[in-house]
Amino acid sequence: MRHNKSINHLGRQCGHRKALLANMASSLILEKRITTTVAKAKALKMYVEPLITKSKDDSTHSRRIVFSYLKNKEAVAELFRTIAPKIADRPGGYTRVLHLGFRQGDAAEMALIELVDFNEAAMASDPKKEKKTTRRSGAKKAAEAPAAEAPAEEAKAE
Repeated sequence: MRHNKSINHLGRQCGHRKALLANMASSLILEKRITTTVAKAKALKMYVEPLITKSKDDSTHSRRIVFSYLKNKEAVAELFRTIAPKIADRPGGYTRVLHLGFRQGDAAEMALIELVDFNEAAMASDPKKEKKTTRRSGAKKAAEAPAAEAPAEEAKAE
């Protein structure tokens, strides 16, 4: 049974797992999207999201805390300079995991993990901005609109 076992050890010792996640987090911050297995992507999401939240407060202390996890000066600079201002108003959920299918060699389930605010394709086709209409609903509204306006105009004339 795995009661209260929240961390996925990924089949590695503690030091190896920390190094793996630090390197993957640095790559994600620098590249904005990486392809990996689903288990590693989920573990990386739990690892990197608190670091991105820390980057909202640009102080020496928070930079040192993030550097102690990432161990990469360029990644820390990128995180605090470009990523933090872009996600300043987002309350959480900075990353997205998309399932890609299975790897050819060993049939491992693959995933794409990316920073949400840096996906230009998804931001270009934002569903909130697009208005979906159908002919049926448009015809109903068009038929009701002149009928509703006519009594209002007659009341104004009197």
